[in-house]
Amino acid sequence: MCEVMESKEGEAVENKEEEEEDAELGLSGQDGAKKVLPGIIYLGHIPPRFRPRHVRNLLSGYGEVGRIFLQPEEPFIRKKKKKAGSNAKNFTEGWVEFRDKRVAKLVAASLHNTPMGVRKRSRFHHDLWNMKYLHRFKWTHLSERLAYERQVRQQRMRAEVSQAKRETNFYLQNVEKSKRFSKRDSRGEQEAKSWGFVQRRTEEEIQTSKGGKLLKRQLARAAEIQEKSQSNRSLLAKIFNAQQ
Repeated sequence: MCEVMESKEGEAVENKEEEEEDAELGLSGQDGAKKVLPGIIYLGHIPPRFRPRHVRNLLSGYGEVGRIFLQPEEPFIRKKKKKAGSNAKNFTEGWVEFRDKRVAKLVAASLHNTPMGVRKRSRFHHDLWNMKYLHRFKWTHLSERLAYERQVRQQRMRAEVSQAKRETNFYLQNVEKSKRFSKRDSRGEQEAKSWGFVQRRTEEEIQTSKGGKLLKRQLARAAEIQEKSQSNRSLLAKIFNAQQ
């Protein structure tokens, strides 16, 4: 029930806008001449290799066509296609201006979801029109929108460039820091080798060295005693041999 009420309200608002726009086309003077206002149609689907001349050729039979603008695809998509070997320039969406807004309304209502190419051999025969009439939309609004998108794109590009610069500077700073640290470590090793100080020994090292000295003394004492005993034996052997 709510959805039905909302749809009815939407239709009422749209009908009101239609009446206001039709009122703009009323009598503009005592001579009874009607004011002709231009109307703009939005194209939501642009087939590959579809150009503005194709739009003009296909839509001029329904009414006088004025300005046409097709939005080109993003530059990075174009670069990817060039790397893949395709040099075709495609578009994503478009706007078509008719001299009479009533003709634009009829064209959008009658051609929406119909084949673009009338002939079966036409290149765009299997593509369908995706049209919508833009109420109260003027060409200046499109220019403002394009200028705004261009400015947003430039700001985004500047932000990406500044981010890339920050990342590069951060990387270079880290490289310089690592170089300085490596130089400092090598210099510290050289200075440690050239210094003449002796590190104070720990208690364990002192006890170990004392035990080694004591063992050396004992071994030296034993060797001295053994040498004396050998000398005494040789002396006694000489004495007894002489007496015999």
